[in-house]
Amino acid sequence: MTEKSLLRVGHKGADAVVPGNTVESFRKAAEIGVDVIELDVLWLQDAHLPVEQRAPLVAAHDWADAERRTPLTLTEALDAFLEPPLDKVEIDLDIKLPGREEEIVTALRERDLVGRAMISTMELYSLGRILDLEPKLRRGWTYPKVTKDWTSKPWAKPVLPAALIGMRYRLPGLAAEKLPKFNVAAMWVYHPLVSARLARICRLAGVELIAWTVDDQARMRKLLDAGVTGLVSNDPRLFAELDLPT
Repeated sequence: MTEKSLLRVGHKGADAVVPGNTVESFRKAAEIGVDVIELDVLWLQDAHLPVEQRAPLVAAHDWADAERRTPLTLTEALDAFLEPPLDKVEIDLDIKLPGREEEIVTALRERDLVGRAMISTMELYSLGRILDLEPKLRRGWTYPKVTKDWTSKPWAKPVLPAALIGMRYRLPGLAAEKLPKFNVAAMWVYHPLVSARLARICRLAGVELIAWTVDDQARMRKLLDAGVTGLVSNDPRLFAELDLPT
């Protein structure tokens, strides 16, 4: 990834400006001035079929997202990064499910994009598999591993604050234990779990700390003060209004 005081990451492109995981959203993010565009990589509910009968990998957050529209295939998405203005930005592929890592690596190799890409995922199997397949491809550990948006569940809201506090307290110790073993380039962390202590652990490990997904400038500034090296936002326009360190 590019060396800057802050790594500006557009979530799904510029999802708050143009619907995300689309070429139009990727282009808008590039025009606004992001360093990295994060896009989701998913496969449809056909994993039980032989490989030759499965649908292509798609750029979609989850199966419901894929069903609401006709999503880009991964190859269509990556092809867009070969043309201006997307040929100047880097790519993070957020793998949502384990099991088809070979296809992702092959797609990146065929387009000579390994050097411009990172794989981030909550799936530890995928982290290991990507390392085996392509050691030059940068990898990021996404934390925590979640399968649902618990913030949208009314019954979960009363217990979430306490749960997040506990996770935030324990995370630096977990990171200190796991980061040397995982040998990743970055740790992508849900922003309420970020702390100055976690930032120090990542810095000592030589790992970028990227906070996701932040659409509030006051919160962005607090995360910068804590020591993050990257921020993910649905609205990349917010980056221009930050007083960024030099």
